[in-house]
Amino acid sequence: MAVVADAERRFLLADVPWATYVSLRDALGDSRVRMTYLERRLELMSPSELHEEETKLIARLLEACAEERDVDLRGFRSTTFRSEARARGAEPDECYTIGPKAKDAPPQIAIEVVVASPLLDKLDVYAGLGVAEVWIWHSTSHKFAVQRLSGDHYEPVATSSLLRDVDLGLLASFVRTGENHTALVKSYRARLRG
Repeated sequence: MAVVADAERRFLLADVPWATYVSLRDALGDSRVRMTYLERRLELMSPSELHEEETKLIARLLEACAEERDVDLRGFRSTTFRSEARARGAEPDECYTIGPKAKDAPPQIAIEVVVASPLLDKLDVYAGLGVAEVWIWHSTSHKFAVQRLSGDHYEPVATSSLLRDVDLGLLASFVRTGENHTALVKSYRARLRG
């Protein structure tokens, strides 16, 4: 077991059977512990306050943009998505579909906030689940990196192909923790309308 000392606590367990992962996830329910499963390895993470604030603010801003652009953006927060056949499971920090989501389908967009480096390759997990895009917010650089699924792997792209009207640089400029979230969302809306 590896332990990372940081603002977030992360633990990596090896040789975890699928049934054990499912039992743990179901037993913990809506607890603050996030789990990522990749081929018998299980990462447990307890998000920091910074992680949670940035996640919430990104969601509010993105949802405000969708309202302004009249996009049917449907959020599923940190729902657990898993596939026994692919030996993968994850809980995005935020996730969305444009329009209705098919039953048991993965989200189209997963948003990952990175405060401390993950111990598992989440892109490998999301590729196995079939998530079309992963938006990675890097807390240290205050930038988004968008990855688009191409076959069985991700390729970095400059913009989202699913939400083409979202200016990620503009969105990133309003992800400012410690400030009034309502004021930030209002200012962001004003810029979108301007």
